[in-house]
Amino acid sequence: MTATEQEPEELDVLVVGAGISGIGAGRYLRVEHPSKSFAILEARSASGGTWDLFRYPGVRSDSDLHTFGYDFRPWRDRESIATSDRILRYLRETATESGLDPHVRYHHRVVAADWSSETARWLVEVERTDTGERLRLAARWIFCASGYYRYDEGYTPHLEGRDRFRGEVVHPQHWPDELDHAGKRVVVIGSGATAVTLVPALAETAAHVTMLQRTPTYVMPVPSVDRVALRLRRWFGEERGYAMTRRKNIAQQRAVWLFCQRFPKAARRLIRRVNTKVLPEGYPVDEHFSPPYDPWDQRLCAAPDGDFFAAIRAGTASVVTDRIATFTEEGLLLESGRTLEADLVVTATGLNLQVFGGIGLSVDGRPVSVPDTVVHRGMMLSGVPNFAIAIGYTNSSWTLKVGLLCEYFCRLLRHMDEHGHDTVQAEAPPGLPTRPLLDFGAGYVKRSLAELPRQGPQPPWVMSTGYHDDRRLLREGAVADEHLHFSGPRDRVAEKSRESSGGRVDPAAAPSTRRQEEPPGRLTGTRSSP
Repeated sequence: MTATEQEPEELDVLVVGAGISGIGAGRYLRVEHPSKSFAILEARSASGGTWDLFRYPGVRSDSDLHTFGYDFRPWRDRESIATSDRILRYLRETATESGLDPHVRYHHRVVAADWSSETARWLVEVERTDTGERLRLAARWIFCASGYYRYDEGYTPHLEGRDRFRGEVVHPQHWPDELDHAGKRVVVIGSGATAVTLVPALAETAAHVTMLQRTPTYVMPVPSVDRVALRLRRWFGEERGYAMTRRKNIAQQRAVWLFCQRFPKAARRLIRRVNTKVLPEGYPVDEHFSPPYDPWDQRLCAAPDGDFFAAIRAGTASVVTDRIATFTEEGLLLESGRTLEADLVVTATGLNLQVFGGIGLSVDGRPVSVPDTVVHRGMMLSGVPNFAIAIGYTNSSWTLKVGLLCEYFCRLLRHMDEHGHDTVQAEAPPGLPTRPLLDFGAGYVKRSLAELPRQGPQPPWVMSTGYHDDRRLLREGAVADEHLHFSGPRDRVAEKSRESSGGRVDPAAAPSTRRQEEPPGRLTGTRSSP
């Protein structure tokens, strides 16, 4: 028999992705369900996800590591805004200390997964990215921890005349190790977090760096060292000090976001006042740092210790707000008629989203239409059994939400074990009004909303943006609700008995955990128009 014809390996849980979410999920499974078998499949050759993939100069987190890190493992570095190498070290040390290394399988990309209602398991097709070999696995659950953007390509819009340019054009997602920017004239196209990170890092050795943006972005200086956190650690020790800092920062993040949402005009004035103080006297703040949207309609960009503004003050970096007419041999011609000479152009123009790592999902052989599903508790897709996703916050640290999802996932597994269930499926009520999954104005989100699941108007169908609301729902709330439909072996026996008896059900085999009017394996939840 070939590899694909052999009986597939059986797992209780298949975790897809060995980044920050997948490592977190693996640790929770090890602690909460030590008897369950699981594997973490990673398509790349190393763990760490985003933090191993991105290699551009200065790459770092724009969230503090006291909340971006795991709640079960303190962040011990002095700086709370950390570079990728230290984040990567933290993740890999966490994996090793949690005993996850033997569970991670590299060069394993999940291609497709088909749920069988008859056997209550996923049959998963896997490709070896190093050899091209195809494998099959069987899993009771899939926990998709692959994030929501494509790892193999970034987004670059059409740039007129690009082929004419004599210099080099690079996307940050594919930064060449050998690229030397020292002494070069660099233009960074874009104004998001990646551009704000790149500009001061490149400016350290480049002849000059220009950030070219179509529209401004809110950028705020933040301290890289949390001195309150250092005091709390010194006074209360590593564990308690970390927990107290984490609570402080969660409250602080929420307060800032709520202030911006409720008082956008005041937030604009405050940000402008701060920008004016850290930029050179007479600088055109409104031209380059006054976006057409309100604060936190898109994510605010953080400049640790104001490094971005320091580069502008030093004259090693500048900002131009304009549009590209065309590339020229020597650089860029802008719509205003201005030219920017460049040796290197960096297209920090965003990401491409990809639903669940590109896995082709089906239930009993019928393809799942992801845009027609609704997300339940931010974790399950309506009509898709035993499939969990991990999507973090867009207005706060990603890991805060993922940690709560992992906790709830483990509670759900325990509930099913205790009640003899092996299948659970979320069902959206008929006529449930829905809206896009992410209430976020970033370009990379807007381009892909039509491919994503939907969310409803209220819990458990809404994608909450508040940690405390999610904690009440996921950590403290009941595991089951009226929208979750559980079943087990007894239910399948009853169903077969009903089919064989022409619709009459043997009372001894009648299911008690699933409404009989709900057909197994429904593919989608009810969706209304946007």
